[in-house]
Amino acid sequence: MSDDNKVIAEARESFGKGAARKIRAAGKIPAVIYGHGTDPQHVTLPGHQMLLIVRKANQIITLDIAGTEQLVLVKDVQRDPVLSIIEHIDLVVVRKGEKVTVDVPVVLEGESAPGTISNLDANSISLEVSATDIPERVVVSVEGLAEGVQISAADLELPTGATLLSDPETLIVAISTPSGPSSDDEAADAASAEAGAEAGVDSE
Repeated sequence: MSDDNKVIAEARESFGKGAARKIRAAGKIPAVIYGHGTDPQHVTLPGHQMLLIVRKANQIITLDIAGTEQLVLVKDVQRDPVLSIIEHIDLVVVRKGEKVTVDVPVVLEGESAPGTISNLDANSISLEVSATDIPERVVVSVEGLAEGVQISAADLELPTGATLLSDPETLIVAISTPSGPSSDDEAADAASAEAGAEAGVDSE
């Protein structure tokens, strides 16, 4: 874990929409910590630093709360759909060595056979992994794959120590050939071109 993921948090006692607005107006983000049977703990986080951290999914953070360190996982980030600002963050207490469930993005690598396209059917998969070793992504190579090839979750090469929780039969990638324009489309295009040519002659 990098030093960038060490965050100084402030405990907060004020709640509600009004208090949250004041926190955000000060450039900070309201958050709540829960898990491991503990009572929810409400904190305030530095806005700019958290914006940088949550650009990647499933980030593990070491919080410093009044001198006491707490390891947490960013579980949910609530954003304002209009203003594109972070409204609230949910954090889950984790401990070194324990397993957590996370959704990890799927990324395609390479080019399928000439004339084909790669259709990514599932953007992420659910894995059980070590809390301190969460992968940023699962890479799927489609290099040279031919039309009709399908890759399911069971076919994926998972990171070391990861266990697949998604349905093994979940379709991840399908290789297909783009369909050309139909005969009706071609006829319509030809008619449009002919009409345009006639209009040009008449205008002369």
